[in-house]
Amino acid sequence: MKKLLLVAVLMATSITFAQKATEGKIKNLKGISEYNLVFDYENVKVHKFDTEEEFLKDKMDKREKKHPGEGRGEKFKKSWFADRENLYEPKFIESFNKRFDNQSVKADKGLESAKHTMLVKTTWIYPGYNIGIQKSPSKVTATIKVYETANPDNVLYSGVFKNQPGATFGGGDFNSGIRIAESYAKLAKSVAKYIIKKAK
Repeated sequence: MKKLLLVAVLMATSITFAQKATEGKIKNLKGISEYNLVFDYENVKVHKFDTEEEFLKDKMDKREKKHPGEGRGEKFKKSWFADRENLYEPKFIESFNKRFDNQSVKADKGLESAKHTMLVKTTWIYPGYNIGIQKSPSKVTATIKVYETANPDNVLYSGVFKNQPGATFGGGDFNSGIRIAESYAKLAKSVAKYIIKKAK
């Protein structure tokens, strides 16, 4: 029984933390107190679809078919992109910064004083669902790359954080944007905890 519990814990840890670094070392981040954040969603894949465009077409067509003439398809598309700046990124920033005692480390967009940049490159999204009687949390996979702001070719660390789950307490996540935003909060938590634990 104890062995099974240990295996479960190890599996959970492998999901929460980054996989093996693809470039640089996490220890290279020791002593960094500021990160300029850049978010990149280019060529992101959505679960079960080859491209983001195919996903959007599918969702838009279903909404137009069910509610013709109401423009719900276009509204969904507009919201899908707006959620990045309005929901995902603020959640990531808030979740990351609160992990460090006494605000010893800070990350934000447009942080001109930061000598290092953290690129959050989203590669895969599972929007999840909540239909009341049944729900599935969203998940996000992203590559986190840290490099010198003045010299982007000098990469200190790059690693992949897979399947970061997102869900809200109380079940108020019927909107996909709210669910996915929680995945970004979890992603930020995983990145911060990994830095705290390994960049010593």
